Amino acid sequence: MSAMGAKPATAAAGNAKAFGPVQQIAAGVLDVGYVDIGPPGGQAVLLLHGWPYDIHSYADVAPPLAAAGYRVLVPYLRGYGATRFLSGDAPRNGQQSVLAVDAIALMDALGVDEAIVGGFDWGARTANVMAALWPERCRAMVSVSGYLIGSQAAGEAPLPPAAEKAWWYQYYFATERGRAGYAKYRREFAKLIWQSASPEWNFDDATFNRSAAAFDNEDHVSIVIHNYRWRIGAAEGEALYDDLEKQLASGPVITVPTITLEGDANGAPHPDPGTYGAKFSGKYAHRTISGGIGHNLPQETPQAFAEAIIDVDSY
Repeated sequence: MSAMGAKPATAAAGNAKAFGPVQQIAAGVLDVGYVDIGPPGGQAVLLLHGWPYDIHSYADVAPPLAAAGYRVLVPYLRGYGATRFLSGDAPRNGQQSVLAVDAIALMDALGVDEAIVGGFDWGARTANVMAALWPERCRAMVSVSGYLIGSQAAGEAPLPPAAEKAWWYQYYFATERGRAGYAKYRREFAKLIWQSASPEWNFDDATFNRSAAAFDNEDHVSIVIHNYRWRIGAAEGEALYDDLEKQLASGPVITVPTITLEGDANGAPHPDPGTYGAKFSGKYAHRTISGGIGHNLPQETPQAFAEAIIDVDSY
């Protein structure tokens, strides 16, 4: 386990630049909006965002990776930005396994056999699931906050009061008032989470608004609410994914080479790095990034995230 220093990112208005172009491709049940930069023949890197964030978490990670010869793919997850369901009848499902199925379907559609996968928040969990269930598709992994695979049984277990307090929004979302409140105030809600999860990140309105546009997706509220309700057993998943969830509920060890990252000022609920090292049986390292780095680590310290991608490629 090592510590690295980084200056907290100050997202000035001039840095809220466009990231793209955003392309579209049919993949699985989705029409996925994604950014694809770097040489087409380069080692693929798949970067996955979280909630309530979007592809712009990687706007300053992708260019240096592309310059280093990587093909960098950054998709909007289901319910975000330009990604849409191909069918109006498809369940608006946000359970953990389906997000990984989406990512594999995107790789298939793009003809990518193997990728370095990286993520934070929902994206880290999705990367974990991919590496656990389809290790042959994952050359290596960078995961913020380590091992995040869960299960409904684990999510239903009560926590000590202080820990429960940190998950207040999950319980709010379990109510119809919470669904209505998120639908009405999604931008205000997202900004509150950004501030509490990254208390030392000095982002400005232009930076926030650039990402908040992704929450206008017509399926966004349904996906977010289902994701958090499913975690605590307040919503059912799709039977199609029961076998995958059964495998994940066992807490599978991840065999692919991995670097885990954590910010020293992460205000969101997250496991202690000392608790999950045994979950990685391949070559493994953990880095704690100092300097007031919060939950949205790739956007707050893009250099540290990009360096981890390059380093894990050599494992």
